[in-house]
Amino acid sequence: MIKKRSVDIAGHRTSVSIEAEFWDALREIAARRGKSFNALIVEIDGARTGNLSSAIRLYVLKEFKNRQA
Repeated sequence: MIKKRSVDIAGHRTSVSIEAEFWDALREIAARRGKSFNALIVEIDGARTGNLSSAIRLYVLKEFKNRQA
């Protein structure tokens, strides 16, 4: 199921729609790294080349692939 969330990036609010499982995984990654949820999204936003929803999905995928390597 797709969940829409508002996040604060560079002082403005934006909405991001991704599956609930990706939101959960992103929270887990942020906690493991000792970062806030929003700080991790800002980091992803700064490195992205496509839209933010896709960038978050790819970030989570890479994180979990790297864990298994």
